[in-house]
Amino acid sequence: MTDFLNALVVLANFVLIPGVAYGSQLALGALGVTLIFAVLRFTNIAHGDTMAFGAMITIFVTWALQAAGVSIAPLPTALLGLPVGIAATAALVYGTDRLIYRFYRQQKVAPVMLLIVSIGIMFIMNGLVRFIIGPDDQRFADGERFIISARDFKVMTGLDEGLAIRTTQGLTVVTAVLVVAALFWFLNRTRMGKSMRAYSDNEDLALLSGINPEKVVAVTWLIVAALATIAGVLYGLDKSFKPFTYFQLLLPVFAAAIVGGLGSPLGAIAGGFVIAFSEVTITYAFKKVLEYLLPEALEPSGLVQLMATDYKFAVSFAILVIVLLIKPTGLFGGKA
Repeated sequence: MTDFLNALVVLANFVLIPGVAYGSQLALGALGVTLIFAVLRFTNIAHGDTMAFGAMITIFVTWALQAAGVSIAPLPTALLGLPVGIAATAALVYGTDRLIYRFYRQQKVAPVMLLIVSIGIMFIMNGLVRFIIGPDDQRFADGERFIISARDFKVMTGLDEGLAIRTTQGLTVVTAVLVVAALFWFLNRTRMGKSMRAYSDNEDLALLSGINPEKVVAVTWLIVAALATIAGVLYGLDKSFKPFTYFQLLLPVFAAAIVGGLGSPLGAIAGGFVIAFSEVTITYAFKKVLEYLLPEALEPSGLVQLMATDYKFAVSFAILVIVLLIKPTGLFGGKA
């Protein structure tokens, strides 16, 4: 029984807890992608770099607060900088919409044209972020590092393995739950939320009903900016901030949105966890877990790792291709 508990603790340390935290981050990112697709009807390739921009502004504010001696320990100071990051990102994406996307919407171009435009904006934003903050890793996390440390867990339980839950992991899950709950309340209970859903379902009928499309677009970008910034900051706190990583993060975020079903908020959340646990599970070396569970004669000599962590984004790509081939509408029946 003790060996089983030790194996469970190891699995929780390296698969379950990281998977839940990473899945929460992907779910928030995928929600932004799916909202843009549902309401504005195009695929925003610049979303990953929008996350990077929001995180960058939050980092600058966090550094300023830390230099001034401002802290909310045991929580990260970045939480105080988050509203500024959201506001700056909202100004950026709404300004981009007014200057660029609105022109193409008025021309009623095909969605693929907006997708191509968003690729150009992605490269501009990526270069801007790397120029301002630099291409290297930037760490800005402070406050208490662990909710529970491995050493304390060992003392409490007497097990050989210690369970460690980082503050950033717990914060990610709690924040994601609160943000998702607030978003669903807004979409289902408020007049503007219902207007956004009506505009998404049938644009012409929504316009005949007196819904202001410009207001819907503005609110959509505001929500997307908040989701992107929160997801970007939580990812940076949990791992570290590096601009090019957010460019790479676009693949699992889009995979999550498509696996769940583009245009479906519930699908984006489910897809985020499917992608996260797939990546974590396939790239984890199960040797230590199996050493606890198997007799000594059957213990593996290798790492028992299906794929190296360097190739974890290949998992997202493979799942994305499979879903597009088998069920293009995703798990929750989004738009193909």
